[in-house]
Amino acid sequence: MSSKRAPAAPPQLPGFSYLEVLGSGGFADVYLYEQALPRRRVAVKVLLADKMTSGAVEQFQAEANVMAMLSTHPAIVTIYQAGVAEDGRSYLVMEYCSKPNLQVRARSAPISVAEALRVGIQVAAAVETAHRAGILHRDIKPANILVTEYNRPALTDFGIATTADGVDPSAGMSIPWSPPESFADTAEFTVRSDVWALGATVYNLLAGRSPFEVPGGRNGGADLIRRIESEPLARLERADVPASLFQVLERAMAKRPGDRYESAVAFARALQKVQIELAHSVTPIDILDDAPPIEDQEEDGELTRVRGIVSIDPHTAPAAGPTWERTALAAGLGAGVDATGRRDTSGWAPGAAAPGLDATVLRPPTAIPASAPVAPAADEGTIVRGPQRIAAGGATSETSPALPLAPAAGQGGHTTPPAASRKKVWVGVVAAAVVAVVVVGAVVVASLLTPPADEAVPTKTPSASAVPQDPVSEFIAAPTEGQGRIKDGRASFRWINPDPKEGDTYLWQPVRLDGGEATASNARETSVSVRLRGETQFCIDVSVRRENGATSDPLRICAAS
Repeated sequence: MSSKRAPAAPPQLPGFSYLEVLGSGGFADVYLYEQALPRRRVAVKVLLADKMTSGAVEQFQAEANVMAMLSTHPAIVTIYQAGVAEDGRSYLVMEYCSKPNLQVRARSAPISVAEALRVGIQVAAAVETAHRAGILHRDIKPANILVTEYNRPALTDFGIATTADGVDPSAGMSIPWSPPESFADTAEFTVRSDVWALGATVYNLLAGRSPFEVPGGRNGGADLIRRIESEPLARLERADVPASLFQVLERAMAKRPGDRYESAVAFARALQKVQIELAHSVTPIDILDDAPPIEDQEEDGELTRVRGIVSIDPHTAPAAGPTWERTALAAGLGAGVDATGRRDTSGWAPGAAAPGLDATVLRPPTAIPASAPVAPAADEGTIVRGPQRIAAGGATSETSPALPLAPAAGQGGHTTPPAASRKKVWVGVVAAAVVAVVVVGAVVVASLLTPPADEAVPTKTPSASAVPQDPVSEFIAAPTEGQGRIKDGRASFRWINPDPKEGDTYLWQPVRLDGGEATASNARETSVSVRLRGETQFCIDVSVRRENGATSDPLRICAAS
């Protein structure tokens, strides 16, 4: 929000009590109200009186409808209601997020890699949900990402959002986070344009500035456009940012749209892979799924909470629908097994990709062969309660659910079996004897081959590579008991590593409250000393860094004279 214009007087809204101004923009003011029933604090966005043209009102109403349609997503600001005040101004009643937006956060202090990855994945999931509804946000930037009371990002300001075939794709764009194609003579805004803005936003969180802004240089609109169109993305000057993360951002912000990730969810999955590389907790991808649930489809450890990628096509009705992944699962064709137990991909549509790491595997129920033995009943009164699937000739059938077993001799049945039955009994006795001889022979041979106790073959321990690796199992405790003091022109800091491991070092960097760049350094001891330049207060962020490069959450330590 801009503070250059004084906010207008708040409107009188029935059922709401005005508290204070939250911010002012070019088209609207935002106020804090308290709602009477249910009692809660809410943010109310009110269109300016001099902007109440028919086109502006329609755009304002369109924003209300778009946000209402999408605001059930956990990373999109919730819309409670909309209306027209007594003085004729249109307004939106929204969820109140009391914490500073991510633009303010990034300017005031560096944001950790762990938080930047988490926020990037959660916001990308929100953008993917909008895309599947046929909506392009077109103004993704840190200032439009609020923070809820539960420290979750909440995307807002869909004021210039359009359908994928919007007629004015260049209106209202924010230059520092806009892709090169938005500055062309015939601007074209697509799904991959929002992917660019997602990459620029994550870059901003890590760098504390927009991607093509030069600290201390010329950063006017024309300068930024020239750099966005022609200059490569500058590398992040942070020791804790892995090369793989920069490569993800570089691809998301490629000059040519075709070189970028094809969707917001693809960008989110790339960030998940960086989390796995760094041994961070893997953030789930929350995506709206309008398809009916499929039983037994979820498996523990999934990184994405829905299946099926829904195509974005606003020219169809409905605008988005399931693709081959969901369709194949619903038809039982996606990931079955053939008669030999091998994976069966014969059900995939021609030209579709075979199921890979991101595909959901749905296995059919295991059939019981007709030749399988049936367990004997405990007594003559036992009945079979549950149906059994019996495979016979490649088909399956179910036995009757409550069939009593035949009575034994002397209980109302035959006291003497017929000749044919006697013959079957003798055959069974002979077969049992043969089985007994084979078992006894196997035991004898096994005993002869078993070495003495003192010569026993040691049990082979599985190699580390054979054990499934859990990328989120390693939790790195952050430093504790930080202390800082200023003496003789130097700021000294100490901390404690609560869970020291061999090879641990400590990544620390100054906290620059002026928004400037801060250089991260590595320390081998649990203390550092910094020469001051007249400061009376100085803060650092310090994290435990494992030998494999994984880091803990940072601890902030401040010193004052």
